[in-house]
Amino acid sequence: MTKALFRYQDRLINRLDLIDDADSEALIQKLASVTTPSTVAFLNQHAYNLAQEDPRLQQGFAEMTYLLRDGIGIKWACQLNGREPKANMNGSDFIPRLVNHLLEATPCDYQFFAMGTRDPWLEKGAENLFKNHRFHAVDGFQPAETYLDYIRGHLDPTRVPVILLAMGMPKQEELARRIQTTINGPALIICGGAILDFAANRVKRAPLLFRKSGMEWLYRLLKEPRRLASRYILGIPRFFYYLARNGMVSRQAR
Repeated sequence: MTKALFRYQDRLINRLDLIDDADSEALIQKLASVTTPSTVAFLNQHAYNLAQEDPRLQQGFAEMTYLLRDGIGIKWACQLNGREPKANMNGSDFIPRLVNHLLEATPCDYQFFAMGTRDPWLEKGAENLFKNHRFHAVDGFQPAETYLDYIRGHLDPTRVPVILLAMGMPKQEELARRIQTTINGPALIICGGAILDFAANRVKRAPLLFRKSGMEWLYRLLKEPRRLASRYILGIPRFFYYLARNGMVSRQAR
């Protein structure tokens, strides 16, 4: 454990499931054999900011079955809170690894859902990600009840549903928690952000060097400055403000 620089532990940073590279395969094995409805989410700098501004989202992140570290901002946050950051488990790399494992193991044991973005990217991204295995798809612009009704109507009781939500924050996290309370039996519900757009090649991934160093955000900012300026140019100072506030002032005093 590293020495904490803050007086109080940050609730979300303390909640993270921090994984070594060597242990990531064991995590994939665990996710492939869930016995209850289980959620997977990824905490990055942008997600942390949104959670500070939305208590319901913060609670949702805290209640995820698995909450993984994504990016260099959360690495620094871990260090400031005295936690060893371990591996960068960004969803854009981890989710394809997980899906590939499911497909290579016993794909007939799983039922795949893709919910997010819009066609043609939805269909193309899901086809690429699921390697042309059968899947159910709904675009990312429907009300929550539409997704819940669709899942209820298409569940195969003989297979484990793998439900990939790729509709952005906080919608996907809120929906993940609702799906979790709807399904009886094993299920894997994954918050995937732009994963379907990446899989469809709608959005180009950063070079490996950026991804390994946790700096993919910088590459994306350079590619889409107008859309992402608020998230990063304004969001990064806000991120450090929230970290300092949470570390210096107890929750009771806030």
